[in-house]
Amino acid sequence: MPLRRTTYLPTAAWDETAARCSGNRNPVLSAPGLQLVYDAYMRSWYEEDAFWETFAPSLFTAERTSHAAAEVEAIIALLQLQPGARLLDLCCGPGRHSLEFARHGFLVTGVDRTGSYLEQAQQSARSEQLNIEFVKSDMRSFVRPDMFDAAINFLTSFGYFENPADDFKVVQNLATSLRVGGKFLLDANGKEVVARNFQGRKWCRNDDGTFFLEEARIIDGWDLVETKWLLIGAGTTKEFTLRVRLYAASELTALLKRAGFREAQLSVMSTAAPMMIRPSGS
Repeated sequence: MPLRRTTYLPTAAWDETAARCSGNRNPVLSAPGLQLVYDAYMRSWYEEDAFWETFAPSLFTAERTSHAAAEVEAIIALLQLQPGARLLDLCCGPGRHSLEFARHGFLVTGVDRTGSYLEQAQQSARSEQLNIEFVKSDMRSFVRPDMFDAAINFLTSFGYFENPADDFKVVQNLATSLRVGGKFLLDANGKEVVARNFQGRKWCRNDDGTFFLEEARIIDGWDLVETKWLLIGAGTTKEFTLRVRLYAASELTALLKRAGFREAQLSVMSTAAPMMIRPSGS
């Protein structure tokens, strides 16, 4: 089987990355002994731990983690959550929101497919003696009928799959897993926001001295954004070509209602979290 460059899908918020990067279209970089990372198997991006582990320091910075407390306070107010409510954190990563919800007395289940993230989350919960259930599962297969009062999905963790029917499966499972009147909060970058803030090329220097470069293009009539990520440093270059499906607010609302949600509301919170969809459970 011929080798190919590994393909993944990004989850970092576009605007937050833009805020950290200079937008310089012609960075001059030098790194001796560059090595490109290849994958001999045609696996989907979400099956690869290498991407998530390589970019974990960029995705879950100390600054981003420090925002979790304020974000959870805002979520509690927005969804009007009552103490002791049961909450699903879908694609919880290392548990920055799960931990904060548990500190507020909520019954939390965090779901992710990356084992190293869940191990980190479990260690953090144990160190604080917080009772949180962490589950390793694909977001398309996790479902617990009538279990949760609310669910969240943050850090652009939706629109990963090649087949849009898989996106529908995710929201259908969420509708099934929520109790009557339950609410789902989705943090996503819609087509409107990406079109307004689109940058074809960006680069920045990370805190550890490595360089991060991004080159993006819109394909399939604004259905997808394809992005090349490069991480350069320590004598190596890691390159990933990524794709994420874009939804307009009206498209996402229609998808949620088709899956069984009764109501959808759009909330533009900030440039770092531009689209919030809050449907009420069926």
